[in-house]
Amino acid sequence: MHVETLKTFCDLVETGSLSRAARLNLVSQSAVSQQLRALEKRYGRRLIERAPRIGARTTEAGRLLYDEVKPMLDRLASIELRLRARTDTVTGTVRVAAVYSVGLHTLPPTIKRCLARHPDVKVHLQYRRTNEVYAACLDGEVDFGIVALPTRRPQLEIVPLGHDELVVAAPPSHPIARRAKCSLKALDGQPFIGFDRDIPTRKLVDRLLRQHGVRVSYVMELDNIETIKRSVEAGLGLSLLPAPTLTQERRARTLVGRPPLEGPFLRPIGALYRRTSEQSAAARAFIALLTTESGTRVPPRP
Repeated sequence: MHVETLKTFCDLVETGSLSRAARLNLVSQSAVSQQLRALEKRYGRRLIERAPRIGARTTEAGRLLYDEVKPMLDRLASIELRLRARTDTVTGTVRVAAVYSVGLHTLPPTIKRCLARHPDVKVHLQYRRTNEVYAACLDGEVDFGIVALPTRRPQLEIVPLGHDELVVAAPPSHPIARRAKCSLKALDGQPFIGFDRDIPTRKLVDRLLRQHGVRVSYVMELDNIETIKRSVEAGLGLSLLPAPTLTQERRARTLVGRPPLEGPFLRPIGALYRRTSEQSAAARAFIALLTTESGTRVPPRP
């Protein structure tokens, strides 16, 4: 016996009308009559008496069936609503590993919007070096990795998340600060502060300098974007850094960022996840927000 048949019967009892019961269940009157006959055949009792003037009137057997079935249908409807609510409400923890320059400056606004949209979601954000982000993704320690200049790996999917523009970072007292833009040639022979040599952004910067015939004098090599900025603020050297990482310093007027005339020089950003991993609803909601804001989409799962 179908639940739909019992619901139609209860609606018929409550409305006393075949036509109204039919409309409530989006079926024809003949379908209501057929379902009623099926019930009466099953129980061997007349359940509804039909008369031209009084419409459909419940018999004693029909009233007994209604009294027993109606609470069951109400209970089923309540369960269905609760299950749908659980499906529609995104819960859980999203584990993210990001390199410092992206995790500290690009991700926080997205995380804030994700938590506002999904209050039952928690985001666990770790700051790691690039090679550690890849390892965490491959080992299943995190749901996503966020890196600059993502590279293909057989077991990882890459989702593009836009680009950062590289700008010349200098203290306000430096002559470069008086220019709206500057040539990379202005860096030639200057003391320079950069990332460690194994960091992809360092490799990109070195390649750009080499392509434009610029030779700088590395005085410090660091693995943390914040340490690099503090060193530039102290006047220890210049640097070539992602523009979004200088937002607070520009506002505080402790650093300036000047776009190179030869640019724009863009640093791609991407999210990584393991191809074979089953993503939670929270993880799917997080990456969907990231890709929506960057104007990209998640590739189809293999």
